[in-house]
Amino acid sequence: MNKKRTLSLLLAAFSIGAFAQETAEADIQIKPVIKMSFLDSVKSGFVRHEEMRCIDSLWMKELANNDLFEDMQEDIERLNPDDDVTFDLSTELLQQRLKEMDAKSPFNIEYSKGLENIIKSYLKNRPKGFERLMAISQYYFPMFEEHLAKYDVPIEIKYLAVIESALNPRAKSRVGATGLWQFMYPTGKQYNLEVNSYVDERCDPLKATEAACQYLSSLYNIFGDWDLVLASYNAGPGNVTKAIRRSNGHKNYWNIRKNLPRETQGYVPAFLATMYIYEYGKEHGIKPRQASMTYFETDTVMVKRKMSFRQVADLLDVPVEELQFLNPIYKLDVIPFVADEPHYLRLPKDKVGLFTSNETAIYAYVDYEDLKRERPYFVDEGDKEALATIGKTTKVKTKYHTVKRGDVLGKIADKYNVSITDLRKWNKIKGNTIYAGQKLKINETIIVNIPQETAVAAKPKKAAKPEVKKEAEPEVAEATSDEETAVAVADADTEEAEEVKPVVVAKETKRSKSVNYEEERLYIVQKGDSLFSIARKHPGVTVENLKDWNKLKGENIQPGMKLKVKSAIN
Repeated sequence: MNKKRTLSLLLAAFSIGAFAQETAEADIQIKPVIKMSFLDSVKSGFVRHEEMRCIDSLWMKELANNDLFEDMQEDIERLNPDDDVTFDLSTELLQQRLKEMDAKSPFNIEYSKGLENIIKSYLKNRPKGFERLMAISQYYFPMFEEHLAKYDVPIEIKYLAVIESALNPRAKSRVGATGLWQFMYPTGKQYNLEVNSYVDERCDPLKATEAACQYLSSLYNIFGDWDLVLASYNAGPGNVTKAIRRSNGHKNYWNIRKNLPRETQGYVPAFLATMYIYEYGKEHGIKPRQASMTYFETDTVMVKRKMSFRQVADLLDVPVEELQFLNPIYKLDVIPFVADEPHYLRLPKDKVGLFTSNETAIYAYVDYEDLKRERPYFVDEGDKEALATIGKTTKVKTKYHTVKRGDVLGKIADKYNVSITDLRKWNKIKGNTIYAGQKLKINETIIVNIPQETAVAAKPKKAAKPEVKKEAEPEVAEATSDEETAVAVADADTEEAEEVKPVVVAKETKRSKSVNYEEERLYIVQKGDSLFSIARKHPGVTVENLKDWNKLKGENIQPGMKLKVKSAIN
């Protein structure tokens, strides 16, 4: 009986062990092999520094607001200083506080019934709006104050940007005034603010603030009175001069106010009312939230390739919306590259360190992305029919996204790999406001390849040869940490080449395994060149070839250097 029991226990133990072994083997067999994408392989080799927090999405949305600008513009146009407003603020207390402000300011801050009415209107109707404005001010005001002090312009002028743009660097008025300081195109040009298809420097906080200080200083040289400077900033110096003449030579703003344009009649009172609320906001229960970052916690890096915000976001893990806020100067979310005109990318300081420590890998990825861009074919008239059978065709597939609580346009754009501009256009959205439950249209472009056999059979005789060079792999592999990552890069690059088979793979198969070279010549290194970009310009030449021919140990080259380059013989 005991023997049978012992035998049963042994059999049970053996069965359990065998089952456990089979389960473990099964687990090992079904474990998925995850291939690294080319982007992941680049990022895996990055030299990283201690991470700072990025601007959170709610604060980002607040900084990029447009409704505050619209409200501020509406108030200036609509408010009439002569309309009485009821609010719990005694005239005596207000007079006392205005007198204290006047003692510390070069502006003529004197009590008037009109100023009292505008202050009460703001306190009654816009307390939440001013809480938001005060929070955003923490980001910009330190930078404003630095420039205003440089030009000996009163520090209080910083409040001018509040009523001009509600501190939105991309604010644009109905007449085309743009940026934090609302420069018109001619005035911006007068102060060297460039505007072209890619760039609008009126939206650059630093350059626009510098220009505003120069402009305000020139106006003060004309009028010698900061109240009249404010009026002329809004209405133009000519209108202020006319108002002085029509007022029998009086030069106090309040004495000429009735002869100024209607909007300007409420402009200076709005400025002084804004100054009062910033000075005494706490006494009226206005408590702004703390800014998560100031302008001085960001820095710039000069770019050496044309790159998009999307590429920067993917490489540095910075939301596209944050890049848009930090770099409002770039109209198309693209940083251009022009050899003689430096262009800068503004980032949080920790991300600047990440960028500069990994520039070689970053530019290699940008070059790799550029190689995937379709190039034009140039063929003879007789080859047009054959060329028509080569290439790709596209289909647009429409899907819908149901907005959930907490969704913002940037988050949705990231999810579907589309731009915020396209989302707005597809759904006829003017600003950034979306609602929970709202259905957003997403148009997805699908690329359909023509079969490789068809492409090879119909190859044109004199077509240009767009090529994907495999030299990109070694350069990125050097930045990776181990052999597995380098293999992952090669796998990722192979997958990308397969996606463009009609254009690339059919031509790659014609290359022989050994390459002969002749016709040695000299290449003069240009600004922005790298060994990788030079190799790409010479078919059949690799980075290693360039190193061997020129006895280079590393990859550092300088503009003006002469490099030996040999032509490949097929």
